[in-house]
This record gives sequence, C-alpha cells and structure tokens, in this order.
Amino acid sequence: MKPISGATLTEQPVLEVSGLEAWYGESQALHGMDFVVNRGEVVSLLGRNGAGKSSTLRSIVGLMRRTRGEVRLHGQSILGKAPEQIGRMGLAWCPEERGIFNSLTVAENLRLPPVVARGGMSEEELLALFPNLRERWRSPGGKLSGGEQQMLAIARILRTGADILLLDEPTEGLAPVIVQEIAEVVRAIKARGLTVVLVEQNYRFASRLSDRHYVVEHGRVIDSMDRGGLEQNRARIETYLKA
Repeated sequence: MKPISGATLTEQPVLEVSGLEAWYGESQALHGMDFVVNRGEVVSLLGRNGAGKSSTLRSIVGLMRRTRGEVRLHGQSILGKAPEQIGRMGLAWCPEERGIFNSLTVAENLRLPPVVARGGMSEEELLALFPNLRERWRSPGGKLSGGEQQMLAIARILRTGADILLLDEPTEGLAPVIVQEIAEVVRAIKARGLTVVLVEQNYRFASRLSDRHYVVEHGRVIDSMDRGGLEQNRARIETYLKA
C-alpha cells in the first residue's frame, strides 16, 4: 500500500524522508524508507524487531556512515551532515539505550547537552513534569531505575530547545505504571507544539498517542494509516507486528 506522503494545505512538513537507504558495512538495513512528519504531530514507526525503525532514526541524525536517498529537515537537506550540525537545526534523538552517564548526577546529566534554540523547558518546568527527578536530583545516573533514566533522557532533550524529538522505544522494559507516565509526558510535549517521531513495538502505547502510523518491514514502509483507521485495521496491524 502506498504510504501517506503529502501534506494538506494546513499541514507543514518538518521532516521528509524519501528513498532512504542505509548500510551497516555490507549489510543493507534500509531499502527505501518514505514518510513525512508534519509540524506538531506525533507519528509512530511500528514494526517488529529488526524491521529498520531504529536504523531509520540513526540515519536521520547522521549516525549511519553509508546512506543514500533524501532527508529534509525544515526544507533543508541534511543527509550526510554531521550529527552536531543536525542537532543545532532543532532535531533531538533519545536513543533506546538512553545515554545516561552513570557517574554524573541527575542535575549534571540534565545540563550536559547545549541549548540549541530558544523555547526549551526550564529546569523548574522539567522538574514539575518529572517529579521523580527532583527527588533524585543529586543521585548518580547509574543509581536510577529504568523508568527514571528514561524520564531523564527525555527531560535532557526538552531543555535544549529542539522542536523535533525522535524517541526510540521509550517504553522498552518499563513497568505499566511508568509506561503510563511516559504517555502523559508525550501528550504534554505535543501540547507545547513540539513534533515527535515515536519508534515503538508497543502498539497499544503508540495507538493512544500518535496522529499517524507507518508500518515498517524489511527497511521500508509497507503500510500507513491515521488514528481513525486503527480500529478497523487492528487485525492487520497485529499481523504485521507478530514476531
């Protein structure tokens, strides 16, 4: 099925991926990814383990050494740019492994990335959104629970002023109560007008938050639907995601 690729007159594409291919050495991971993300949307990339979802995010932020195709951010081509250049353009990536420095405190981890644009959340705003971090403010990152590390990883990029957030498996390995907290955070991010690309295997989590969904298999988009199409297509989605 042809993916949703265009924008209506009221939509503003901020991230456009077209024919994206990528390799790990001689092994090809992406075989022509195509999708568009509009300003203020939450868009999910759904798929099995190994489908190419995380490789897509790594390619977008400049971490895949061999790529081909087109990636445009705010209308500018970014494929081949260095990760730090892409970050300064307002795109932030929260990796699945979270990237928390074990020996640094919560405060030090939070303040580590540079501010790239005005409009980032203040520390007080972040601590109101993530009250657990206030309680653990002086604790080393390595002493945090998985859920607390995930909250810190998201808080850290919200401080930078980035307006497009790539969240890679934010609920992986977390207890249901923490998953619900992460869902509330994503809703709060969207309410601030930020744009989110969400890589998830947890279909129920993604279905409650995303405006549109792209199904990824073998390094390409094989299907797409908006929120209204989820229920009638539930059986098809479950087939796609079945291990």
